[in-house]
Amino acid sequence: QVQLVESGGGLVQAGGSLRLSCAASGRTFSSYAMGWFRQAPGKERDFVAAISWSGSGTYYADSVKGRFTISRDNAKNTVYLQMNSLKPEDTAVYYCAADYRGLGTRRENQYKYWGQGTQVTVSS
Repeated sequence: QVQLVESGGGLVQAGGSLRLSCAASGRTFSSYAMGWFRQAPGKERDFVAAISWSGSGTYYADSVKGRFTISRDNAKNTVYLQMNSLKPEDTAVYYCAADYRGLGTRRENQYKYWGQGTQVTVSS
């Protein structure tokens, strides 16, 4: 069982930055791939970024590539999403998720554990 708690969301102006954190409980965190997804009002939840268990593999949605960076600290059981050059269209609830397979994937249905989400609002 893995429990995930996101933090770091908030209100920021376009062009600004935020860093999201996702703290995980459980001794097996270091073996899980982690992902970030987001859901804007009235839209489906979309893939944002993923990272393999070791951190050696990272994957990004085209819409955030070059602006967002996913990383992890297995000693702290935490995964991060650094978001730079934010745009109003990045406004959404951001969720972190854990996949026991470990390699990282864009596929939402591969993730077994989910956090409650943190709101990110980017004003124009």
